[in-house]
Amino acid sequence: MGKNNSELLFPADHALKLYEQVIHYVTVRIDRGDWQADTKLPSVRSLAQELGVHRLTVFRAYQELKQRGLVYVKDKSGYYVHASPATGHAKYAGYSGHSSIDLTFHSESAHAADDPSVSAWRGMDGLSRVQSVNANFQFSKALIDPSLLPNRYWGELMMQVFEKHPKVAATYSSVQGDSELRDAMAQHFSVDKHFALSPDEVLITSGAQQAIDLISRSLIRTGDRVLTERPAYGPAMEIFRRQGARLTMTDIRPEGYDMEQIEWCMKTEKPRVFYINPTFHNPTGFTVPDEQRKRLPELAERYGCLIVEDDSTYDISFGQKPPLPIFAYDISGSVVYIRSYSKYVAPGLRIAAVTCRPQLMNSLLNVKALVDNGSPLLNQKLFLQYFQSPRMQQHLKKLCIALQIRKETMEDSLRDSGWTWTSPAGGLSLWLQLPSTLKPNELLAKCVQESVTFVPGNVFDPIGEEGETHVRLSYSYANELQIKEGIATLLRISRTM
Repeated sequence: MGKNNSELLFPADHALKLYEQVIHYVTVRIDRGDWQADTKLPSVRSLAQELGVHRLTVFRAYQELKQRGLVYVKDKSGYYVHASPATGHAKYAGYSGHSSIDLTFHSESAHAADDPSVSAWRGMDGLSRVQSVNANFQFSKALIDPSLLPNRYWGELMMQVFEKHPKVAATYSSVQGDSELRDAMAQHFSVDKHFALSPDEVLITSGAQQAIDLISRSLIRTGDRVLTERPAYGPAMEIFRRQGARLTMTDIRPEGYDMEQIEWCMKTEKPRVFYINPTFHNPTGFTVPDEQRKRLPELAERYGCLIVEDDSTYDISFGQKPPLPIFAYDISGSVVYIRSYSKYVAPGLRIAAVTCRPQLMNSLLNVKALVDNGSPLLNQKLFLQYFQSPRMQQHLKKLCIALQIRKETMEDSLRDSGWTWTSPAGGLSLWLQLPSTLKPNELLAKCVQESVTFVPGNVFDPIGEEGETHVRLSYSYANELQIKEGIATLLRISRTM
C-alpha cells in the first residue's frame, strides 16, 4: 500500500475502533475520487491483506458502509461504490410564508477532491505553507504583532508566581485544569457573559485548536455529519474530517445565517455537530446578530445537534461590544463554548477554556487525560496572575485601539483598488472580493516573489465560488508603515495581471 493511502489509517492507539478506521479509510478514498461511483471495491480478503487487519474487520466495515448507503453488493461479484451525486441546489416546500424556498447547502464530493487546492486544505498544508513564508509584508498571519503584546510584564509575573507557588514547576495540573483558574473564569463568564457557570463546567486546554480536537474525538464518529459555515476555518474542518466526519456547509453573510436553511439542514442532514465562529468570524469578520443567537440553541435542542461555538477573538472589538455568546442563551446543554486567550494575551502560554454542561464534560476529560494529562500548570498560574489583574483589561483596550488603527490604515490603502469588502467591527482580518480578472492563487504566487503574503480564499472555501474570488488580508501582524507599503506593492502587482 502506498504511503498516501496508509496514512489514512489511524495509529493503533487511536480512539476509533479498528473496523471504524477501515470505514474511514474507504470513505476518504471514495471522497477523494480514488474509487468512483459503481467502481468495484477490493475484496474482503485483499483489503484485509492490504491494511494488515482480520477479514472479519473488513467485512464488518463493508456491512456498515452498506447500511449507510455508501456501497452496495452484487451477488457473487462483491462490493461497489454507490452512486452519490453531490448535493446542490434544490427546492423545498412547506415553510410557512413560502410556497417554496430555494435553499443551497454544500457537501464535499469526489469531484472536489481532484482540485489541488482542496488537497492542500485537507492536509492543513495550504494555510501553514503560506504562513511559513518569510515575507517583509506579512498579511497571511491572523496573529498579533508581538510589539503589541504585554511582554514586559511576564518576567515580573513569573517571579510572583514562583514566590506564591514555589513548587509549581514540580507538579502536574489536574486534567481539567487549575482549580483557581477555573474558578476565576467561571466567575468572569457568569458576571460578564451571563453564563451561570460553575468551575466544574470549565476545562482548560492548550489553545483553541486542542479544544476543537478534544471535542471532535469525544463526539464525532465515522460517518457522522458535521455542519459548518462557508467559508470556514480550514484546520477545524480537517480535524473533523480526520475523525471520519462528513461535512455540510451553510453560508455566513454580513447579516448572519439563513435560519430556514440551517433548520432544514438540521432536520434532514441530522448533523451531530454545528461548528460555528459567530463573532468576528474567521475569515469574513461577520458577526451573527443577537436574535439568531437566541434561536440557534432552540434548533439544536429540537433536532439533537450540538453547537460548538468558537469565540477566539471576542475581545477584539472596535467600538460597541458584540452580542452575548450563544452559550448564554442555552438552557438544554446543547452548546459547547470555546474561548481562547492565546492570540491576544500571550501566544506562548496556549491558554483556552471550554465551557459545557456536566453531561459532556466527562467525555472531554476522558480524552484530555489521554492527550496530555492536563495543560502545563506553570502556564495556567501565570495566566491566572494576569487574568486577575487590572493590566489585562488595560491591555485589551489599548490593543483594540491599535488594531482598529491598523484596520483603517489597510482599508484606506485599498480604497481605490476596486476590491470590495464588508468592514468588520472587530477581529484581525479583511475578507476581500477581487475583480473577476484576478485569480487569488496566481496573484499570491507573484506577490510572494516580492515578499508579500496573504491567504487565498480556497483555504477557507475549497468547494465554493468564494474560494476562487476572495482573499484574506490580516492587518494584525504588520504595523501601519508595513501595511501602507505592502498594500501598495500588492496593488501594483495586481494591476500588471
